[in-house]
Amino acid sequence: MADNELTTRKNDHLDIVLDPLRTRGAQRAGFAAWRFEHCALPELDLDAVDLSASLFGRPLAAPLLIGSMTGGARRAETINRHLAEAAQELGIALAVGSQRVALESGASSHGLTGELRRLAPDVPLLGNLGAAQLVQGYGVDEARRAVEMIEADALIIHLNPLQEAVQPGGDRDWRGVLAAIERLAHTLEVPLVAKEVGAGLSAAVAQRLLDAGVAVLDVAGAGGTSWAAVEAARATTAHQRAVAEAFADWGIPTAEAIQTVRRACPQATLIGSGGIRDGIDAAKAIALGADLVAQAAAVLDSALASPEAVVAHFRVLIEQLRIACFCSGSADLAALAQAPLIRIPA
Repeated sequence: MADNELTTRKNDHLDIVLDPLRTRGAQRAGFAAWRFEHCALPELDLDAVDLSASLFGRPLAAPLLIGSMTGGARRAETINRHLAEAAQELGIALAVGSQRVALESGASSHGLTGELRRLAPDVPLLGNLGAAQLVQGYGVDEARRAVEMIEADALIIHLNPLQEAVQPGGDRDWRGVLAAIERLAHTLEVPLVAKEVGAGLSAAVAQRLLDAGVAVLDVAGAGGTSWAAVEAARATTAHQRAVAEAFADWGIPTAEAIQTVRRACPQATLIGSGGIRDGIDAAKAIALGADLVAQAAAVLDSALASPEAVVAHFRVLIEQLRIACFCSGSADLAALAQAPLIRIPA
């Protein structure tokens, strides 16, 4: 695919995701079905609640990852710079969007350079490549270039078969992807993260990925941005639109994906993402089994504005998470993972 076509597609994606009414199906993330058992006697100091975590050997002030949100548009340079500065100030992890455009064009104008590491020297940075590219000419060399480009601590391999299936010109041949991931996992010098992009990981797929050598799983379930809805909004024909719209609600809700993957893979490092609205949803995700929580589309407006706007956004979420810990009697994240959750009858 031509570089300008890829860049145009990424610009379209940004414009559409900035309008949530165009990107959400009826599917919900599933957190509303759960409620914490309130602890009226927490016996805790709210300000001493410990939200610290770690990822790839780097400490985190809170169990948060700024999720992948852009991979090629010119605005990405500004977005990535703002996100890196904010991640460093907040002490949380940052994942970049797909590096395919930067790898194929050699362009450094998308903010995917070593400047990100200079802006965020102390936090985990995660690179990003599409799984489908691994069976279309990409291999260890391209993966190493993606890692070296931003001095990443790990590389995300994003799994987006639904998006590719409904996207004009999408990558439709996924034969051999798991074997390619396994080869990469056993060759690349940094860990791999396997991430869905909004349709969720099942327990069976999660186990296959772990068996292949993937170090971290991001369930990225249904309930946030629907990439089928995004592609329906981009469609140029009635046929394309009708096909994509039918899948706007496809996928495993995030809360269900977290719970089922944790049950099947108790030792896995698990990121919960997809429709995390606030710190209470983040707390529920951790109580259901996530080690960390990611947000992407919810912070995109802030990322376009300034680092300060991103910091302000996450400070609200962090304070909500801290209060959720306090009012569930949880002194730290390990206690939060055991906090009682009550299932609300449908």
